[in-house]
Amino acid sequence: MRAFQVASFGEAPAVVDLPDPTPGAGEVLLEVAACGLNFADLLMAKGTYQDTPDTPFTLGMEVCGTVIAQGTGVTQPAIGTRVAVFGGQGGLAEKGVFPAALCRPVPDTMPNETAAGFMVAYGTSHLALARRARLQAGETLLVLGAAGGVGLTAVEIGKAMGATVIAVARGADKLAVAKAAGADHLIDSNTDDIKAAVKALGGADVVYDPVGGDAFKAALGACNREARVIVIGFASGDVPQIPANILLVKNITVIGFYWGGYLAFNPQALTDSLAELMAWHADGKLKPHVSHTLPLDQAADALELMRTRKSTGKVVVTP
Repeated sequence: MRAFQVASFGEAPAVVDLPDPTPGAGEVLLEVAACGLNFADLLMAKGTYQDTPDTPFTLGMEVCGTVIAQGTGVTQPAIGTRVAVFGGQGGLAEKGVFPAALCRPVPDTMPNETAAGFMVAYGTSHLALARRARLQAGETLLVLGAAGGVGLTAVEIGKAMGATVIAVARGADKLAVAKAAGADHLIDSNTDDIKAAVKALGGADVVYDPVGGDAFKAALGACNREARVIVIGFASGDVPQIPANILLVKNITVIGFYWGGYLAFNPQALTDSLAELMAWHADGKLKPHVSHTLPLDQAADALELMRTRKSTGKVVVTP
């Protein structure tokens, strides 16, 4: 089989030929139909992600595929079942081995490309907003990086939870994508003063930040009293230092959030969240946006689309 593999850090990942993997106890072998890319894949390729495996390894954190073999002790999912799974690695390949317990059956109404990019992006925003920030109907949600993989889902989910959503993104094209997802107000980070624009709209009660850097500082300055700021990631490459005096004066809470971490200490929270999201999708409340679908031979190009911020929503590779 072919796989897009990191041989060593400092060396560009490449498509290589590997033997077909064999599922071990508690595992299933999938024929991979689609793999959703995440910003974490870029960090993994450099060896800077918190859960980067030892080299060599195959990139690709989440996939949709069909079960073609079962390891010892596995009865479900059955062979022939189409499933989605967050495996953390191994998705950018024609076949992959994943824990059976993490596989979720995919409804017939959900295409492979949608299912492959659904779990991390929607799961992150749903658990962050509902569980960690406890977003309430009628509050104002400020979403930074609102046209990106997780940012766009935060816009959708924020609207579904009854919030007024302010979307911040780069340029008219990306803002149009955020508006189509339900954003009430749009701020262009290329030209607008984020802090001034948000304050003019009444300030933010909850901030969803996958960007960091100057955008985080501007958003913090536009927070209302008792606001909650959710730290999702640092796509800007700049991890901001938080001025504690601002938190004190306005009674602001800064909340860290790492979706994948729940696999280790509370997997049931992920299961419950994804079950609710699947139901929302079935009811037509969520309309996942995939801006680019590329074959495995162009996996490097797919990662570059994310690195240069030329994508919106999800980028998916179809081995």
